[in-house]
Amino acid sequence: MRIRHIAVFGVAVLVGALAGSLVGPRPAEAVARELIELQHDVTSLLQGQKDLSTQVTQDHTVMKTLVEQSSDNVNKLSATMGSLQKSVQDVQANSGARLDTMSTQVQGLSDNLEEIKSRLGKLNQQLVDLQNSVQSLDAKISGGGAPAPAAGAANPVGSGSGKPIASAGSSPGSSVLPAGAPSADTLYSNGLRDITSGKYDLARSEFQDYLKYYADTDLASNAQFYLGEIAFSQKTFAVAVAEYEKVLTNYPKSFKLAPARLKKGMALIELGQKPAGVRELREVVKRYPGTEEDRRARAKLKELGVALTPTR
Repeated sequence: MRIRHIAVFGVAVLVGALAGSLVGPRPAEAVARELIELQHDVTSLLQGQKDLSTQVTQDHTVMKTLVEQSSDNVNKLSATMGSLQKSVQDVQANSGARLDTMSTQVQGLSDNLEEIKSRLGKLNQQLVDLQNSVQSLDAKISGGGAPAPAAGAANPVGSGSGKPIASAGSSPGSSVLPAGAPSADTLYSNGLRDITSGKYDLARSEFQDYLKYYADTDLASNAQFYLGEIAFSQKTFAVAVAEYEKVLTNYPKSFKLAPARLKKGMALIELGQKPAGVRELREVVKRYPGTEEDRRARAKLKELGVALTPTR
């Protein structure tokens, strides 16, 4: 449209110049020279307009490409942020369950170590008994009479408990087990294996049998604790509270007291009994300072927004 206007303007200028030459007395050569110059100016204007139009078109194309690229980048970034946000939400949703599973596995490893230590203690006592028996036989053979038994040989004890060790074929307090009853070591080892691999129903049955046949052994409190862990993992929190309470009540010297009280408090909170749960967590902080249970209890209290000690 603008090119058309310029053309019209050029024609008007030529017409005006021609009219002026007709009216005035100017020489023909001067008029012709001016017409040529005007024609040249009009041509230059038209070419400039054409160049400007071409440049504007190119700039528009470049700007359109940049805008499209920017839009694509924004869409990709938005999709990435959405995926990242979903990942964060998934991690937050699963972090509690993962921590509980890891805690159970760590407890299982710890109990495996305790079981190994207990077995080493039993083997050591058996070696002492064997040595005493050899000495006794040697004395009889030599005719010197039987020597006095070494301390602890008549009543071997487990490591650190002071209670008689239950043999594989007899339960504490009874001389004969029911036919086909598995040994204490077999039940406990199988229970640990199954709870760490997530076979909770099978592990529950094995730990229940352990408590049924070997309730007075060193690892009975551990078996009771793991019944609470199984219930907690299966989100039957009322059952978990009852199982943890049995550890606290029936085994006052167990090294599972701190984790049992911690998990009892967390189970109460899951049941919506926040005041009771907070009391248990504060007891953990009070009774077991510096332990892993103390750290976890403090973190949970902070998460709940309550003080470490009750305010008056």
